Amino acid sequence: MPPRLIPLLCALLLLLAGRDSAAASGLWGWQAVLVAGDYAQPVFDNGVAAMEQWLVSRGVAAQSIRRLSATQRPGQASPEPASAERILGHIAALRPRPGEGCFVFITSHGYRGEGIWLAYSGEYLRPESLAQALSAGCAAAPTVVVVSGCFTGAFTAMRAPNRIVITAARHDRPSFGCQADRTYTVFDECLLGALPRASTWRGAFSATDGCVRRREQQMQVTPSQPQASFGAAVRGLRLR
Repeated sequence: MPPRLIPLLCALLLLLAGRDSAAASGLWGWQAVLVAGDYAQPVFDNGVAAMEQWLVSRGVAAQSIRRLSATQRPGQASPEPASAERILGHIAALRPRPGEGCFVFITSHGYRGEGIWLAYSGEYLRPESLAQALSAGCAAAPTVVVVSGCFTGAFTAMRAPNRIVITAARHDRPSFGCQADRTYTVFDECLLGALPRASTWRGAFSATDGCVRRREQQMQVTPSQPQASFGAAVRGLRLR
């Protein structure tokens, strides 16, 4: 190797080592987009509110969290309307700083072969559009995407080396818990319970999956089978 290339190679190795170390040790901050896609039941807004509280408890600044909802109350301070245009625009503009990652949480009804329902604008948010916005806004930054709803397993196709995608159900299975008398959906409740105790995102998914299976056995329903994909650069990404 020519001597003049040695410093360049060393710098590249240090950069890669730093990225691996960041993935292994966790991040100090998140740029987040949280979405409650439907207003038919309060579980979706409740899930987003609880996820926001968890992020804030982990030190994420309020100005780093964008919250959107289908629920709009005239005369009251409401989250931003949850249309596909607004959601994708916020994600495409995330631009995390060094040491930060992207976090996206979307909870709503899901429909097989369509995507996740956005009641405010009467449309579906589809995996292809979401993947494009993530690539634009997050680039190579560590990224965690949670899509909670029936048939959301199709979103695990949004694979990338820096991306973790967690969904509430297999692509051909419903998820459960959208009743008006519940606080959260089954999946959201299990995830929110797992996050404070887990040390890694893989551990959080494993705990969530086990919790969902137990709840569904008690309910005597067809298992929803939550899905996840972990990119090679973030397989060991830690929770802080």
